[in-house]
Amino acid sequence: MHQLCILGSTGSIGKSTLEVVRLHCDKFNVVSLSANSSVELLVEQCKEFMPKTVVLASIEHVQKMQQRLHDEGLNGIDVKSGEHSLVEVAQSSDVDTVMAAIVGASGLMPTLAAVKAGKRVLLANKEALVTSGAIFMSAVKESGAVLLPIDSEHNAIFQCLPEKQQSKVGECDLLENGISKILLTGSGGPFRTLPNSELDQVTPDQACAHPNWDMGRKISVDSATMMNKGLEFIEAKWLFNVEADDIQVVLHPQSTIHSMVQYKDGSVLAQMGNPDMRTPIAHALSYPERIDSGVAPLNFFDITSFEFQAPDFEKYPNLKLAIEACKAGQAACTALNAANEIAVDAFLNEKIKFTDIFKINETSVKKFVSQHVGNINEVIALDKNVRNFAATLIEKFSENISDSVVQKVSK
Repeated sequence: MHQLCILGSTGSIGKSTLEVVRLHCDKFNVVSLSANSSVELLVEQCKEFMPKTVVLASIEHVQKMQQRLHDEGLNGIDVKSGEHSLVEVAQSSDVDTVMAAIVGASGLMPTLAAVKAGKRVLLANKEALVTSGAIFMSAVKESGAVLLPIDSEHNAIFQCLPEKQQSKVGECDLLENGISKILLTGSGGPFRTLPNSELDQVTPDQACAHPNWDMGRKISVDSATMMNKGLEFIEAKWLFNVEADDIQVVLHPQSTIHSMVQYKDGSVLAQMGNPDMRTPIAHALSYPERIDSGVAPLNFFDITSFEFQAPDFEKYPNLKLAIEACKAGQAACTALNAANEIAVDAFLNEKIKFTDIFKINETSVKKFVSQHVGNINEVIALDKNVRNFAATLIEKFSENISDSVVQKVSK
């Protein structure tokens, strides 16, 4: 039986993970859970799965959680807070499998801690690889940790690799083993057919209305800008030990083919299925076995067509920026992710326009691209500096939005 730690159990991936675990209580035991601030949902998860430990973001939430657990008669659960506690549960000797599902760079240190402890790490936190690339993969190699991708695209690529190469993710040279290209698919998000001239007027709710996937708001906005695909592009470089020119992004609006691997003999292997994150989660949880994920099988007679398109970089400048950052080096990738997290949060809080996200990201990358990033402390320092810089840019953009609103009202 696998002893499971779920980092980010109240988010989209965390909830889907527990849905799969619920189907296989004989295979998985939940040792620890973590959440940012969703106390009530975490309490419900504790009532069902009875973890030993839960971790929340702040001491304020800890006190509320302790009271709620007391009210429910669950006094045996240890409640902790902060990044150090996340690191502690991720590397605990009681745990052999860690679902790394915290969104954003805040998941880097606990995920890295799990890797250094040699755990079986189910990687849903793409930002860990984007922000620290070579440092992260070096830790995987040194510790002997098992790294299994959860993003549907990377999980699909993983499934399309030969078994001997699956066991050496990030180490073997795919291009010397019969593979010619990785084809990374993306739906194009909710604005794929929207005229580019209308993008600066879209609202947060419109950006979060993904046509195929049910995701959190931050990831949904990233999908709308295709920054999510850009971050996945960078993640793919490190996961599969390839260069940027060996990866091609393909728009596939139906989201039925989750990604593909092209071989030198002309073959293309594709992993397909209904768009539901429980499929890659179940695959990674039970790898190399296969278990029921709770997802309905794909009915080919319900599929009317498969469409494939090249991405429009005028509509998706963030995707192009991410590909350029991948080629430019680690500082550019770290800066890109930090700026984007700040910019997306500002957009969701209606401080900037949708199209301003790219402007803030591009300006931030240009400013910090030449920074040296050689260890995890330098990664953290750069991340902090970029966030501060991006925040100052947002203040200027917010002032412009306020001015434009005043002008409209005055007219």
